Amino acid sequence: MKILAHRGYSAKYPENTLAAFRAAAHLPIYGVELDVHLTKDQHIVVIHDETINRTSNGSGFVKDMTLEELRKFDYGSWFSEEFSGEKIPTLSEVLAIFCNTNYRVNIELKSDIFVYVGLEKLVLQAVKSFDMMEQVILSSFDHEAVARVARLNPMVENAALFANGILNITDYQKSIPAKSLHVSLPSAVRKPILEAMQEGAIVRVYTVNEIEHAEVLFNIGVDAIFTDEPERMLAFLSGK
Repeated sequence: MKILAHRGYSAKYPENTLAAFRAAAHLPIYGVELDVHLTKDQHIVVIHDETINRTSNGSGFVKDMTLEELRKFDYGSWFSEEFSGEKIPTLSEVLAIFCNTNYRVNIELKSDIFVYVGLEKLVLQAVKSFDMMEQVILSSFDHEAVARVARLNPMVENAALFANGILNITDYQKSIPAKSLHVSLPSAVRKPILEAMQEGAIVRVYTVNEIEHAEVLFNIGVDAIFTDEPERMLAFLSGK
């Protein structure tokens, strides 16, 4: 079972910051997960929410601000004063950390609330500029975006994200088409997902921070987990 650091090493560092990704890059894990939105001036930035309210000392929607405006705020001190001065990263800044490594980089396209026209194409351009097409996974709850990735570059791994389990998930996966399934912790042990795995589906599960949950997922054979606690999960797997 592989480990992806969720929003970087987000248990010990402010999520989706360069500090969190640099920390994750020092760990012997499979990869990292991050979230991207599009700014008013068409820059791809790494942040989870549609607004900067929760993870900065500013407020407002990412889509309504330019990169320069977004950079005026602090994205670290909400977590700890130790990280004051952290800026919102661009996708390229994060890719630069991992481009000469073997880490997989899961880029979640956050277009399930607002439609960011052209986001998939811009992300693929950025990935290509770092020669990382084989290193990335592009995922989204917006399955139209997942389908667009398949059309734009069928070679790139795309993944459909699910908050809840659905029946006939294998047929649905083929209809997108998506190369892998990213599912919530509760739905991972349900019959449709177990059957999909039996048929060879690549299943990754979010967000797994407790050993007892990791134990269950290890035993049923999921491919990977997303965790805020990569070192805790490494310790667990080292005992296997």
